[in-house]
Amino acid sequence: MDFSAARQVMVDSQVRTSDVTNRKLQSALLKVARETLLPEERRFEAYADVSPTFAPGRQLMLPRDVGKLLQALEPVPGERALAIGAPYAALVMAQMGLEVVAQEADEAAAALIGPALAEAGVHLEVAPFDAPVGGPFDLIVSEGAVSARPDAWLDVLQPGGRLGMVERTGPIGKAVLYQKQNVGLSRRALFESAAQVLAGMEAKPTFAF
Repeated sequence: MDFSAARQVMVDSQVRTSDVTNRKLQSALLKVARETLLPEERRFEAYADVSPTFAPGRQLMLPRDVGKLLQALEPVPGERALAIGAPYAALVMAQMGLEVVAQEADEAAAALIGPALAEAGVHLEVAPFDAPVGGPFDLIVSEGAVSARPDAWLDVLQPGGRLGMVERTGPIGKAVLYQKQNVGLSRRALFESAAQVLAGMEAKPTFAF
């Protein structure tokens, strides 16, 4: 399979048509080998309009959704970024010149994507998704969804820092952008997304008496 040609088709037919107009982001998406995050038998799905499974219970976000989310976050070279359950976004941000830490909750998933991340200069940590590693960060992104605003993620943002993720409690979620102010937060809804809810970030059960 010609992955380079497939990558070009992906950007032309999925990313640009979704109003991702940032040229530096488009250039990074054309260079990042998304297929290296997938096992050999699933690499044919790398540039299709799907969310391929790369490890049990873990999927890559749709390419167009990653593009739209990163465009809203406005990454700047030299910024420090945390990619929580977001290996593809981590590679794209590294290509754009950011200092990136990737976080996975499962050792098996980390082992599968670790070589591709290491080759791109991305530092990989293994820790529960609800316990962000390190900080402070200028930018945090997740390819997975959460059931409620994760305040622990916001706590490791610098003032002026941005968080992009999907909030989901039903069949379809909403990608949102948070920005941390000196006092308080701003929140902006971006687009609908069916991103998979991350392990440990599901809605907590409630009890009625």
